[in-house]
Amino acid sequence: MPFWEIFPFEAEGLRLKPIEPLMDAEPPRGGEDPATCRCQDPDHVDEGVVWSNERWRLHVGEPSGAPLVLFLIPRAHHDIADLPPDLAAELGQLMVAITGAVEALPSVARCHMSRWGDGGAHAHFFFIARPALHGQFRGTCMALWDDFLPPVPVEVRDANVDFVVDELVARVGGQPGG
Repeated sequence: MPFWEIFPFEAEGLRLKPIEPLMDAEPPRGGEDPATCRCQDPDHVDEGVVWSNERWRLHVGEPSGAPLVLFLIPRAHHDIADLPPDLAAELGQLMVAITGAVEALPSVARCHMSRWGDGGAHAHFFFIARPALHGQFRGTCMALWDDFLPPVPVEVRDANVDFVVDELVARVGGQPGG
């Protein structure tokens, strides 16, 4: 990977850290006990919600180097491995709709989707917009570039959110906000 043309670092002098010894046990993730999950905190669940329906919430991230970063989270406490079949089916439909809405933005070439579940037990899916015409940001390294690029202005992020929310409401229903 360090020699891919899209790798965001100069390969010369870049070294991998040594592999650490195995842990005795996996550390617990936040929300392993549903009673302690952030989904139980009414102040947290509506924070940054830009679209919702009766079973899902779409949150927006703080302005970052990407034109838009969104997080899709089920209202009920589930991780991806225990999503009921009806939520799993709806997740697929929402992933398609969100991706299509984000990629309809003129400033976006691709919408990358990901799921990293090491930090929290409540399922959360990332949607990261790659800026159009920036070939250097293609692929998996866009998540890294997002941390290093200057943040887009908040008004640009908010205009992108408004566009995506309007598209989602038209495509799958739901409503703006929580």
